[in-house]
Amino acid sequence: MAVDTNILVFERIREELHSGKTLRASIDVGFSKALHAIIDSNVNSFMTGLILYFMGSGFITGFALTLMIGILTTLFTAIVVSRAMIEISISSAGTTYFNFGQPSSVK
Repeated sequence: MAVDTNILVFERIREELHSGKTLRASIDVGFSKALHAIIDSNVNSFMTGLILYFMGSGFITGFALTLMIGILTTLFTAIVVSRAMIEISISSAGTTYFNFGQPSSVK
């Protein structure tokens, strides 16, 4: 799910860059627009983990606990750490271009 989260964010940023917004504005809007879908999918998976934890037994409860810990960890990593890494790389380089996989004609 962490990979899916980053793909959602990067696609939103690419859409904003393609529409002509600046890099900083595209990053802000991209993260904010993708946040709803990210939270929704992670909450649904977390609720499934809760159901498995309380209704399962043995190895199922261990799997459910691991699933819930993983969801919380990847949610934090995708939202906080990924954004921080992008912000640091942009501010340290002082650049107005960052490649999110968009064609080179869109800068």
